[in-house]
Amino acid sequence: MQSNDSTEVPDVENQTPGPFDGPQWPHLAPRSTFLSVAVLMGTVVVAASFVNGLVLVVSLRYKKLRSPLNYILVNLAVADLMVTFFGSTVSFSNNVNGYFIMGKAVCKFEGFMVSLTGIVGLWSLAILAFERYIVICKPMGDFRFQQKHAVIGCSFTWVWSLIWTTPPLFGWSSYVPEGLRTSCGPNWYTGGSNNNSYVLMLFVTCFVMPLSMIIFSYGNLLVTLRAVAAQQKESETTQRAEREVTRMVIAMVMAFLICWLPYTTFALVVAINKDIVIQPTLASMPSYFSKTATVYNPIIYVFMNKQFRNCMLTMMCCGRNPFSTEDESSASGSSTAGRTEISSVSAGGSSKVTPA
Repeated sequence: MQSNDSTEVPDVENQTPGPFDGPQWPHLAPRSTFLSVAVLMGTVVVAASFVNGLVLVVSLRYKKLRSPLNYILVNLAVADLMVTFFGSTVSFSNNVNGYFIMGKAVCKFEGFMVSLTGIVGLWSLAILAFERYIVICKPMGDFRFQQKHAVIGCSFTWVWSLIWTTPPLFGWSSYVPEGLRTSCGPNWYTGGSNNNSYVLMLFVTCFVMPLSMIIFSYGNLLVTLRAVAAQQKESETTQRAEREVTRMVIAMVMAFLICWLPYTTFALVVAINKDIVIQPTLASMPSYFSKTATVYNPIIYVFMNKQFRNCMLTMMCCGRNPFSTEDESSASGSSTAGRTEISSVSAGGSSKVTPA
């Protein structure tokens, strides 16, 4: 395995300064493009810090939220905060200046940390889907999801991510400036089997595999819910619950694809076909756009969770949820709130589905 430790990306124009030497405008793109990206990253930093920080604060304040099923949501918030701190803030500073002002060492560190925490967040979504499948569809019968299972799931996301993000630090590919050269990531720009093999492995292990788990888990969940709803065609509550869960699942899958599909597609296409020419601005967009997931991930996966939402509103409104007539202790429901519950009545052979 040959080392490819270069952090230099071939110049688009002969007179372009190196990514660590000076502003890349107007060589790669107009200054307005860099400033526009800086505004985007600045907005992401503020919004992601607020919503993910709120998740952690609410989780720490309310013990009822520390159930095993909520561990992965906290894990997701931690990963998103780290992406924001190590990635979005660095990108904001670099785009204001027009180049990677912090040097090669920080470039490698940023590329590693953003890849590490980004993949942790990505796999957290897959583990979350699988946990819901296990608990709701009950493929293992009366299996009880406990704290040790939640810890194993969270630990897996970090260990698996480390396995696939440390190789570029030791010679299997490398971390280099990408796109507008104001952020760093895995080297999918330059040719050679060393880089190509890594990009292909990353594509399979950190995109195809979690996406397959998400589709499998939510697919089975929808099949189960539709079967229950079909048995209760007269129940408006059941039909409404089935529609709500279907919309939520579609939103989750679409958000995953919108966040990660452009980035992985760009990387895979360029890794396979080195003759293709992609403008730096266009090449940088998937990377920056994926960082926006740190804002909408908690909105979709946490704030749509009734238990989290009620506790958050109670905390922000000084002890009372203005949108609920229930008392705080009952508003959050059981330890498995925030999911759709399916129960069977053995005597009558009927089933019931209700939104948590």
